[in-house]
Amino acid sequence: MVGGTTVEIFTIHFEMASSLENLETQLEMFIENVRQIHIIVSDFQPQSQNVLNQKLQALVHGLQEVDKLKSQVKDVHVPLEVFDYIDQGRNPQLYTKDCIEKALAKNEQVKGKIDAYRKFKANMLLELSRTFPNELNKYRALRGGE
Repeated sequence: MVGGTTVEIFTIHFEMASSLENLETQLEMFIENVRQIHIIVSDFQPQSQNVLNQKLQALVHGLQEVDKLKSQVKDVHVPLEVFDYIDQGRNPQLYTKDCIEKALAKNEQVKGKIDAYRKFKANMLLELSRTFPNELNKYRALRGGE
């Protein structure tokens, strides 16, 4: 196998998935922390200053954790079209579905063309065999009995 054994590839894939899950967890905690800070700040009371300070410290710590994880996910490549989906307010998971649907449609289109060429070839050979039987036999002999 080119590029490593199956076990090595599985291990790399598992480690990447684990790194992505860790990053996702950190980002979810970060977002929740920002949400809680928003609640505290929107109805700020002087007695909630300590809680706000703790949340801000947690926010800084969360950013530090995300920064530590960036080296583990540096090889992840995201197609630019995914960002277009996000900018349009669409679910980025739909990108994969749309790509598969486009590939299937293109596959059907190409299959139709291939079938049409096969039918054309069969009809052409049939007509050529009727019109030029000797020449077609020579052609088939040259082509290996095609």
